[in-house]
Amino acid sequence: MINNRYFIAIIPPTPYLEQAQELKTHFTDEYQSKASLNSPPHLTLHMPFEWKASREDKLVKALRTFSSTEIPIKLDFDNFGCFPPRVIFIQITPTQELTALQHRLRQFCKKELGLFNADYQDLPFHPHITIAFRDLKKPAFEKAWEEFKDKKFEGGFVGDRICLLKHDGEKWGEIHEFALLNPASTKS
Repeated sequence: MINNRYFIAIIPPTPYLEQAQELKTHFTDEYQSKASLNSPPHLTLHMPFEWKASREDKLVKALRTFSSTEIPIKLDFDNFGCFPPRVIFIQITPTQELTALQHRLRQFCKKELGLFNADYQDLPFHPHITIAFRDLKKPAFEKAWEEFKDKKFEGGFVGDRICLLKHDGEKWGEIHEFALLNPASTKS
């Protein structure tokens, strides 16, 4: 049985998608950190997991069901942040709505799909879009953080869809998009 790797995220719209991609390219050119180029800029809602390739349709159907019960949420950028000694990211302001969405998705995936991620037990949800990580060397991290710690990255968007990404053996790519469209939430 063949397993594929997937994760679930919110991908920012234009122009933020392009701006985050340019930052990833900057880290490749200036700091020789290219690992973040292996996925589109994204806010992870469910960490990577393995799933049987033959059951991908079930995964897609379940996520379509989940997304139909959720409403769009406002997401705001809050400059840059880091997890020393290797990770630099665009911060997203944590909100009750975003944390609740991530929690509901995690619970849904656990209950409906049998997905368990041990990593969640020790790590609180910290919304962000990674622009440099595991291959950023410690000396380069220090120099890069000095460059980015006081820089601004502001703006916001309505997160109105979640995306399923799949690893093709080399990089992650978006394979399905699910609109957040709870019809009960649109009635006044």
